[in-house]
Amino acid sequence: MAIIFNAVTNEFHLFNDDISYIIKIHPTGELMHLYYGKHLDHRDSFSHLHPLYEKSYVCYPNQGCRELSFDALRREYPDYGRSDYHEGAFSITHENGSIVTAFVYDSHTIYSGKPPLMERILPATYVDDAAKAKTLVIKLIDNISGIALYLQYSIFSEIPVITRSCYFFNEGKTTVNLTTAMSLSVDFEDKEFELLQLSGAWARENQIINTPLRYGYQSIGSTRGASSHQCNPFIALKRPTCTERSGEIYGFSLVYSGNFKAEVFLNYLNQPRLTMGINPHNFQWILQPGAEFQTPEVVMVYSDTGINTMSQTYHRLFNEHLMAKTMRDAMPPVVVNNWETTYFDFNEEKLLEIAQTAVDVGVETLVLDDGWFENRDDEESGLGDWNIDYAKLPNGLTGLAKKLDIMGMGLGLWIEPESVSPKSTLFQEHPQWVIQSPGRKKSLGRNQYILDFTQPQVIEYIFQKMVKIFDLAPITYLKWDMNRNITEPFSASLAKNQQGEFMHRYILGVYSLLNRLTQKYPKMMIESCAGGGGRFDPGMLFYAPVAWASDNTDAMARVQIQKGTSICYPLRSMGCHVSSVPNHQVGRYCRLQTRMDVATFGAYGFQLDISTFDKAKRQTIQENIERYKGMRDLLNTGNFYRVDTGCENITAWMLVSKNQANVVLGVYECLALANPPRQMIKLEGLRPDYTYMNMETETMHGGDELMYRGISFHDESHYYHNEDMLKNIQQLGAGDFTSKVLFFKAVVEENVPV
Repeated sequence: MAIIFNAVTNEFHLFNDDISYIIKIHPTGELMHLYYGKHLDHRDSFSHLHPLYEKSYVCYPNQGCRELSFDALRREYPDYGRSDYHEGAFSITHENGSIVTAFVYDSHTIYSGKPPLMERILPATYVDDAAKAKTLVIKLIDNISGIALYLQYSIFSEIPVITRSCYFFNEGKTTVNLTTAMSLSVDFEDKEFELLQLSGAWARENQIINTPLRYGYQSIGSTRGASSHQCNPFIALKRPTCTERSGEIYGFSLVYSGNFKAEVFLNYLNQPRLTMGINPHNFQWILQPGAEFQTPEVVMVYSDTGINTMSQTYHRLFNEHLMAKTMRDAMPPVVVNNWETTYFDFNEEKLLEIAQTAVDVGVETLVLDDGWFENRDDEESGLGDWNIDYAKLPNGLTGLAKKLDIMGMGLGLWIEPESVSPKSTLFQEHPQWVIQSPGRKKSLGRNQYILDFTQPQVIEYIFQKMVKIFDLAPITYLKWDMNRNITEPFSASLAKNQQGEFMHRYILGVYSLLNRLTQKYPKMMIESCAGGGGRFDPGMLFYAPVAWASDNTDAMARVQIQKGTSICYPLRSMGCHVSSVPNHQVGRYCRLQTRMDVATFGAYGFQLDISTFDKAKRQTIQENIERYKGMRDLLNTGNFYRVDTGCENITAWMLVSKNQANVVLGVYECLALANPPRQMIKLEGLRPDYTYMNMETETMHGGDELMYRGISFHDESHYYHNEDMLKNIQQLGAGDFTSKVLFFKAVVEENVPV
């Protein structure tokens, strides 16, 4: 890993064993983008990678330099208005109304390690050891206005990752208005790409969508005040021939939880330009003299060995260099959440009944969901006051926690601190604390409004309320929910020319509260939730290492949701629960084993009343929890593979330990087929020279055999003519929605697993 500056050619070369990123300073001071991709050996000059020549029918911003046309130049951080007709990566309106800004090279710094962002409340990746990363900061200056721009690049030593962000500082004498501030811009040389995105809706988040590049603009984004169910803040450019196992792909993930935009523009020269950052829609930031603005960080990952390698890189990076250090090695507990079991209708006796049966089968934490506070028997009231309902909990949270502790179970708690009910004391006393536009009607979503987290007094009030609650009992697990998006964006605390700052200031307020709580309660694990996966993003993972992947708990729907989420996010971050049937979101019946087999590949939990199950089913649940605990470390440290089954009806994935000795394979078939063809599943990531034992059958398989020949999913002795399957068919009325989880261990000698 190195960052080399060639003072003769004015080139920066960032590289490690996997990747190279090259920038050149043109004699005019403009930054040119020369290369990003697979590792290149360092050379005396790379200028030939971007030859400049005179073009027809273009404008030249620098007189006497006719080969430098911004309309065709691959630029590092482009502006609009000086012959580049793309939308700029930034836009500044000056005091005289001009939108023209010309940033040119001023200086640079190279140092070991990776510093925090200038806006320290913004989440970002980090390193514990300075030898794990190097950082380049390039200072640019607009000589007319005195605005300085700092471009920050960090390259990691052991993984193909570069992070980028930028920082604006007004060193001038006049106030300017920043109306676009993207975190990065990258220009590519050719158009042979497809755009991969993770999009969907509530209850069907993170569906994998591939679209060929076309001329003009293609973009995803959010204007909801959250990263959203509809579009995750991740995109990738992949070659059309790229598969899970081969081909080039460039991934871009924004470490941010608010409004964002990711856009690709394909110009008339077949050169795509990708930009990513805060959504410019209705955004502005007033930069007075001496003021500053920091953009969020983008994580760039390159792979020339397919999509799965990119995913594994993101998983490792987020596990080791993004999640809070206090939670990095702490695996989420096995939980039981009472929501779909009781909704608002519960009391202490019912909770203890659920808990006792759950702890008997190995569950570690009871998460008390919505309805534990006063005036909360439905969704219409109570949010914001956060006073314990002693009618439901006569001994309060303190008494409940003590009784759970005697059982050997921790207590988790649901909160929705950003929202308030119209029927609440808080709203009646402080209606000005609600987000609302003066003189306009307030939209109501899920019978609640959103508190204005741009107001420091609001954050302070909620913080003190949370501290008062958390100090009553040892809350070991916190479910932080947010069930509606922002409407009528306006803050009474901001001046009229600052209202464009509202959305960004709001999410900074959320980060501020999370930061204070995690510092005060460093051992309390937080699970983020936003009506399911509505705010499943790296920004939240920085503070909350678990995210509820979707409100949809149906096993077959979850297969696709979890598969899409795994494109960017590690398995241990996905909240995955076993729920009751018929499923509360889609009405489907899936057998219990399938529901557990799907949830096994994530932060495992239950959302059903185990006390209603007979002894045999409880035993099955206990065995599955023991199975999960045995593979829990793999979820944090192992390599994940999405296996190509060659069949849309069957999905398979697997975990392999770093030493390739322990393997878990999950296979899921949606619809049953009559007389099915023999379906071979080829495993991934094994040692071909190892021998592996199937821990269920105790049969031996060569690693090469498992990878190159595979194993059969449609094995009659295991799947179709056994009593367990026949009972399920009789009970559910169908043989659909089947699954299998298999464990393999490498052996060093006959019948002796590693």
